[in-house]
Amino acid sequence: MAVHRLAELTWTEVAEIDLGRAVAILPIGAVEAHGPHLPLETDRIIAEAMAEAGGAALAADGFEVLILPPIDYTAAGFAAAFPGTVSVRPETVAALVTDVAAALAAHGLRCLAIANAHLDPTHLRSLHDAVARIGAQAELAVAFPDVTRRPWASRLTEEFRSGACHAGRYEGSIVLAREPGSVRDEVRLALDANPASLSRAIGDGHRTFEEAGGPRAYFGDPAAATAAEGESTIATLAGILRESVLAALDSAPA
Repeated sequence: MAVHRLAELTWTEVAEIDLGRAVAILPIGAVEAHGPHLPLETDRIIAEAMAEAGGAALAADGFEVLILPPIDYTAAGFAAAFPGTVSVRPETVAALVTDVAAALAAHGLRCLAIANAHLDPTHLRSLHDAVARIGAQAELAVAFPDVTRRPWASRLTEEFRSGACHAGRYEGSIVLAREPGSVRDEVRLALDANPASLSRAIGDGHRTFEEAGGPRAYFGDPAAATAAEGESTIATLAGILRESVLAALDSAPA
């Protein structure tokens, strides 16, 4: 089977695809500060890497795969004070994802998978809300592997598990693997590691990168990022997405 970019097809080409045997993958990122060395579109780059690699794995399993245009605007309150960050209301995101799923279901699509790379807690809650709404409608299976939760988080890198992973080694490695020209490498290599755990700070009730100990909008060790680690992480994310889709389809009503 094949991987298609939905927006590049004509409607007649879509009509030739067996949507009852298809999985649509929706990459979701943010326009958000990622240190002085990574672009604002970093989360979109990671989400599309996950979608493309996961889509290839699903195509090898015999599925038709449709990669949807990404959603870039979402709740990004932690970075809202940094120039360039665009944050929207979480209910807007939940409604958009729910409506996209309904539109796809109307055409007979079998499964929607969410490849999400933005880990702001408000944003994640909006996605879980959307998944609950989609599930209540019972029109198509939905797979959303939230990589901040079990069992997925344990499969990612040590830096990711530490919580000090925003624009650090984890994310920087994926961007180096996918779009190295977008990395301000001279800046990246001069940055000191920031071991402050963003996830721990969130648990302590902090609401901004500054409060969490990231005055330059990065956490972790950007200088340690490598393209090789990025390729390995992309492969892991692909496996996570594939397994989540297979599980969603297995538990869906016949």
